[in-house]
Amino acid sequence: MTFRLLQNFKGGRALIVTRRCGWEATLETTLAKLGVGSEYPEIAGGRARIDVAALQPERDVLFVDGDLEGVVAIEVDPASRLPPAPVIGLVGVEAPSRLKALVNLGATSFLRKPVHGGAVYASLFMGINQFLLRSEMAERLSDLEARRRGRRAVVRAIISLMQSGLDEDGAYDLLRRESMRARQNLELYCEEFLNKRPTQADSSGRPTSVTLQGSHKRAM
Repeated sequence: MTFRLLQNFKGGRALIVTRRCGWEATLETTLAKLGVGSEYPEIAGGRARIDVAALQPERDVLFVDGDLEGVVAIEVDPASRLPPAPVIGLVGVEAPSRLKALVNLGATSFLRKPVHGGAVYASLFMGINQFLLRSEMAERLSDLEARRRGRRAVVRAIISLMQSGLDEDGAYDLLRRESMRARQNLELYCEEFLNKRPTQADSSGRPTSVTLQGSHKRAM
């Protein structure tokens, strides 16, 4: 699968977190030419008032002034290290501590102050697309990890069927066919199959027959 780069930002919303000094007019004007509206969250008590829960990653982007220490308080995802929406760092003083603070916020691009109009599109392009790319990679890794954990359920389900008389290949093929019939991935099907399997042995000490979920077939 090839990642599709976003090149048109029309309809976007930029939340520019800074103290208005005049230079931000260039940023606002250039964003408007790109179809991106600008808002300036109020800063009170050293913190920007941003409704983090209302942020929409497909529309919103945060421009955070790195010279305002601790002005934005948002949590990044512990797995992807990404914030709720793309963050672009506005860099004035290039002190390592300030750059580190922006990185810890999940910034995926930077824009130097005072802002020059010609640099805005490139910064926006990189910031948003790096955010989307890393989000997609995090989702894939999460899915792979879930499937890896689910393989244990597949092995247990195969062993359960083998104890009922099937060989390894036959047990796997049966589980695969039934998962396709149930329109579930194999791992999830096996987890549900194991949760519903009989756990009691009959009076002869032999395992009871196992009925596959969503099927009238029995493995004896």
